[in-house]
Amino acid sequence: MARQGAAQKRQQERESERPVRVPLPDKRTGQLDKLIHERMRLGIISALAANESLTFNELKKILATTDGNVSVHARKLEDARYIECTKSFEGRMPKTEYRLTATGRKALEKYLSHMEALIKAMRRE
Repeated sequence: MARQGAAQKRQQERESERPVRVPLPDKRTGQLDKLIHERMRLGIISALAANESLTFNELKKILATTDGNVSVHARKLEDARYIECTKSFEGRMPKTEYRLTATGRKALEKYLSHMEALIKAMRRE
């Protein structure tokens, strides 16, 4: 009996040394959207999800980043049709305004569901 207890203990120790495996999300959540997962793009999408629209300068201020960063990352999101960009003038000053599209909102919700599934899986381990 003591032998069996020692064997079980060794087995448990070996199992505890194995790396934790995170199960793949179920079909409802799909795969991680790598386009949104990038920090700056996630910031842009999140800011737009919380606001009806934001100007280029408002996004730049919220994200505490440069013109180039906002421009490059917003363009990638725009190409994916996650956000839309409207350019106009206020007097003689150009104004660029961004809005989250229905596609973008759906992608963000799917991304958040996936991240929640990963968090729940890690907490169960």
